[in-house]
Amino acid sequence: MHKRWISVRRLKELGMLGMNCRNVDFINRYNPRSLFPLVDNKLKTKLLAQEYDVPTPSLRFVVREQHEISHIEQQLADMDSFALKPAKGSGGKGIVVLTGRQGEDFVRSSGALLTVADLRRHLSNILAGLYSLGGAADVAIIEDLIAFDDCFAGFSHEGVPDIRIIVFKGYPVMAMLRLATHASDGKANLHQGAVGVGLALDSGRCLHAVQHSKPLKAHPDTGRLLSEIHVSGWREILVLASQCYDMTGLA
Repeated sequence: MHKRWISVRRLKELGMLGMNCRNVDFINRYNPRSLFPLVDNKLKTKLLAQEYDVPTPSLRFVVREQHEISHIEQQLADMDSFALKPAKGSGGKGIVVLTGRQGEDFVRSSGALLTVADLRRHLSNILAGLYSLGGAADVAIIEDLIAFDDCFAGFSHEGVPDIRIIVFKGYPVMAMLRLATHASDGKANLHQGAVGVGLALDSGRCLHAVQHSKPLKAHPDTGRLLSEIHVSGWREILVLASQCYDMTGLA
């Protein structure tokens, strides 16, 4: 019979790092709290990345005040595709990915339409702090979309995958890939149903994959075997991740 649960002691023996241990023994121990705002705000992080020549999607403009929303369609007149994000959002909340237009409406990555009125309402909610931590007033950032590499074809659905690399004192120590699904509305966010893939640090190949904390062999929408994943340009990606340590000073 397959055991569903495993003891805390056994997890520790296997070298598993729990969230509390991560927060107390690593994040809080090695990082001055004064540096946290650099990465708790997407706008601050993006501007810092530009200063250090760390590649990021181009920032088109920022919406800071409610009165700016009334003429937002003018600022978006020459933009067919873009990402709209709350600067202080977490867990993927409030992020809208728009991939094209249909008449006066915008097309979401899922194919659903978003009217200008819908967009104004969403922007107003972002500024009011609906998606920010603690409900604090926020700003909305509009940036270019990223076109993903051919090595991800069939591994992500209705959205762009992203790679997360954990760096400790400038050295990459673990990595994962997050794959968008229909359930996650085209966003590579695990809380909303994206697929999480553990990557081998030496090669960028798939080790294991999960969705909603359950093991997974194939992408739920495309059916492609996740074991076939091999991220191209892996060494360059590791170097880029290490640059972020120099950029923020966070271990």
